[in-house]
Amino acid sequence: MVVNRDGPVLVEGPVEVVGDDGTTTRSDRFVVAICTCRRSRTYPWCDTSHRRRKPAEPSESRPDGRQPQGGEEESRP
Repeated sequence: MVVNRDGPVLVEGPVEVVGDDGTTTRSDRFVVAICTCRRSRTYPWCDTSHRRRKPAEPSESRPDGRQPQGGEEESRP
């Protein structure tokens, strides 16, 4: 298993993942990427959604203190 700080957990397969609701999802691939950010449309498998939205730096916050949301651009004067 390989844990990436800003990405998925890579696990040698085959892999079975049991969700919070008790459902089991299986992959027979030789290596699978398990999503840790919950942004993936194919959760629990990673679809690299974590790459599209990175945490904003404090200098990138809005004047009202909110952080820009996914796909939302910061307005410029």
